[in-house]
Amino acid sequence: VSASVSAQQRDTVVGVLRVTREQAVRQALARNPTLQVSREQVAQARARVTQARALPEPSIGASIVGQPGAFRPRAGTESDLSVGVTIPFPGKILAQGQAAKGELGSIDEAYTLQRQLVVFQTNQAYDSLLVSLRHRQDLEEARTLSQQFLDKTQARYNAGTVAKLDVIKAQVSVAQAENDLIANERGVANARAALNRLLGRVLGAPIEAADSLTIPSAPPDLAQLEAIAMSRRPELRGLAHEQAGARASLKLAQQYLIPDLDFSITRSRPYGQAPEYETGIGIGLPIFFWQHQRGEVAEARHRTNELEAQYRDVAAQVGEDLRNAYATASTSLRQAIYLRDQLVPSAREAYRIASTSYSLGGSSALEVIDAQRTLLDAQTQYAAALAAVNDAIADLERATGAPLSTVSTGGSDAR
Repeated sequence: VSASVSAQQRDTVVGVLRVTREQAVRQALARNPTLQVSREQVAQARARVTQARALPEPSIGASIVGQPGAFRPRAGTESDLSVGVTIPFPGKILAQGQAAKGELGSIDEAYTLQRQLVVFQTNQAYDSLLVSLRHRQDLEEARTLSQQFLDKTQARYNAGTVAKLDVIKAQVSVAQAENDLIANERGVANARAALNRLLGRVLGAPIEAADSLTIPSAPPDLAQLEAIAMSRRPELRGLAHEQAGARASLKLAQQYLIPDLDFSITRSRPYGQAPEYETGIGIGLPIFFWQHQRGEVAEARHRTNELEAQYRDVAAQVGEDLRNAYATASTSLRQAIYLRDQLVPSAREAYRIASTSYSLGGSSALEVIDAQRTLLDAQTQYAAALAAVNDAIADLERATGAPLSTVSTGGSDAR
């Protein structure tokens, strides 16, 4: 209970945020928690690159020989001091760094992909809020029309030109409009909560959309978008980085024949005598070469082949995804234009004729109510189509891997 009360208090403190679509996307990119997770993963990968390029640390050792017992250094007969370092082949450090950079590039592209998904989700949430608000406007208009029809029917009933049943039907129509408005409140509240979550705000904080639903312009040519997608999609770019890292790992594995060099200097000083020095150099002998060839070298080679096949498969998926998104955007655009130019005007004209005819005593109350319901359905379909086409364009941008504004210009108004 206390948690819900504190949440309500936070909601009342937070002011109303009125944002455009562009501002909402910008805030989501800056404050969305999932992007913070991705940024931290990129930072971790960058730190691993530093670790991979790190030079080996030297080792220092000291010992006392000839003690009659433990922890009696003064009774020893000799003290030794040694310094050692492992010097790897320079090419190994370079290959390790390249492999780590490949991982960094892959994770960085995953972060770019997450950013694109957040942009798409923010556009969807923004459109959902706009649709809910537009639907509320349509429902308010339907309630006004129902009330006007009720007033007209009541006047005709008082004049004795219609039956009591017509008045009851008109009252039912008003009640349905009121009920639809009540149900719409839930949709508006849910849409605002979804948008607030993506923007990193309190879920119940007041938020308003400054933009309106519009019909965007037609998408550019598919061949042009496909060329951009093949070069810009994060999935392909990330795999390209992984391939570079895998090639570096293969090169590193093949350098097993070049052993590291262990170099050490030891200073021995028997008490009462002159110090003596010892220099040591050691290398590993990879005589069991087949173990390396069948082990880490084979693993690295098969990993390289795996990524090559995966790249071809993902490239095909990207092409299919782009074509599906393009078809959806094109179809949604045609549907929205048809609803705007044909269905909604026809439904509005049908209602006008039915209402005028009813005023003149020509049509029945049922015909007017049916025409009004048809008009509301057409307006609802148009609002949904506007959201669908904007979502489809946002999805097409995701499938392309770049904003369509870089290859096309803006859209036309929806009204």
